[in-house]
Amino acid sequence: MIVNGKRVKKKPLRKETRRNLPLARSRAARLRVVTRPGAELRDRQRGWLFLDGRAIPVALGRSGVRADKREGDGATPRGVWHPREVRYRADHGPRPVTGLPVRRTRPDDGWCDDPGDGRYNRPIRRPFKASHEEMWRTDGLYDLVIVLDHNARPRRARRGSAVFLHLARGAFEPTAGCIAFRRADLRRLLARMSPRTAIEVV
Repeated sequence: MIVNGKRVKKKPLRKETRRNLPLARSRAARLRVVTRPGAELRDRQRGWLFLDGRAIPVALGRSGVRADKREGDGATPRGVWHPREVRYRADHGPRPVTGLPVRRTRPDDGWCDDPGDGRYNRPIRRPFKASHEEMWRTDGLYDLVIVLDHNARPRRARRGSAVFLHLARGAFEPTAGCIAFRRADLRRLLARMSPRTAIEVV
């Protein structure tokens, strides 16, 4: 390269390694959630998510993990799921760093859980006549929510709705079928996720 009549030696291109790759370029491709060992119901209501060899504690459904998920059974569905988007309360924390699509939760956001309605297992705007969950919660559980593709394509009536990753209540109290995390762990996980991440629940 010549600049102002002088020959200038080009600087060699920086070789990217895993160490200096931006975070968005080193997303976790597959995550695994397992229940804790033990015969008691309370053992099946808690588990671990493994990320980079580290076990992150999680709360599971009050009925444990089941392959044959049904609406209202309180079970976390067994299978491989993918994150679709993140919703967050902008008044309760900063926008999360993640490779997933992100949107702010609004006070009138809801999620239909009525198997007889055409919008079953889909987001809705409140007021809404059919049965639904409020996404703008006062208990803080949905301050950060990862929407999964469970029962999305195709959607089947009574096979479960509103299965999310969200914040845990108290000392990891069981959920209605979702997977719940400590706030710091969920933010750390979000930073490693993209739409191509697979979450295996066993």
